[in-house]
Amino acid sequence: MSKILRILVPLIIIAALAGGAWWYFHRPTDKDDLTLYGNVDLRQASLAFNGAERIAEVLVEEGDMVRKGQVLARLDTSRLAPQVQQAEATVAAQQAALLQLKNGSRPEEIAQSRANLESAQADALNAKAQFERIRVLTANATSSKQDLDTAKAAAAVADAKVDVAKSALDLAIAGPRVEEISQSEAQLRGSEAQLALVHQQLVDAALLAPFDGVVRSRLMEPGEMAAPSKPVFSLATRGVKWVRTYVSETNLGHLRSGMRAKITTDSFPDRPLDGWVGFISPVAEFTPKTVETTDLRTSLVYEVRIFVDDTKDVLRLGMPATVELLPGESPHAATPEADAKP
Repeated sequence: MSKILRILVPLIIIAALAGGAWWYFHRPTDKDDLTLYGNVDLRQASLAFNGAERIAEVLVEEGDMVRKGQVLARLDTSRLAPQVQQAEATVAAQQAALLQLKNGSRPEEIAQSRANLESAQADALNAKAQFERIRVLTANATSSKQDLDTAKAAAAVADAKVDVAKSALDLAIAGPRVEEISQSEAQLRGSEAQLALVHQQLVDAALLAPFDGVVRSRLMEPGEMAAPSKPVFSLATRGVKWVRTYVSETNLGHLRSGMRAKITTDSFPDRPLDGWVGFISPVAEFTPKTVETTDLRTSLVYEVRIFVDDTKDVLRLGMPATVELLPGESPHAATPEADAKP
């Protein structure tokens, strides 16, 4: 009897182990309960000056917290200041010229033109009388023919001067032409535009923070030549953060945009943060082969971004994080629930 037991007991144990293994691998599971692993990511910006000039001062260091609009660095403006003064003087001169045209002729100028006309008319009468006397003398052979021609020419010149003086008086009374005023206005606008450009260059000499953030890298120092293509700082935002993770193709269908999640890190394992699925890549991360088997298809992964509500600013760029998806909770309001499977 004991011999039979010695044979049956191992068989029973082997059968129990086989049954347990079969149950473990075929037990019902909720595939929506996914745990993902990734790293914290955030938006960054490379900041450069708009102009090309030598850097005068750099005001922040790596790791400094900066506010939107804070001055981070300044350019040397010793050559910009005279340009501003020159442009301001040009605008002032053009404004005075335009005002002069719009005001027209002064009463004194009209009076002067009228006096010039009267003087020319008097000279013309005198020249005409002189011509008449010499003509009579020439007829009596008392004066020469040359004297007569000279007197005649003088009378003609005097009459022409009367016409010139009369035209000058008419112009003084009429004032400037509309076209002259329009031309002066256009020149003034051009001068004002040039002044605005120089003022903007002066404003651009100060490099401002475009958002609240952290200085990641200080790439240039005072004395170096700045240019729009040469970043001075690398700035990381303190606002939107996310965990960049990857999901296999077999689990992709269980994700939805807006699905709630809980994020934990090794630094703060007992302080989970709330998050939600904000982005699911429509493209596989690896290019598949022309001919692929079923096993190869399951190895394809897709990028997923789990956005985090990090109000206390505890997450840092590149920090490892664990994401526990919560499919049973209502989706995040900012991203409506949708089927993300491509």
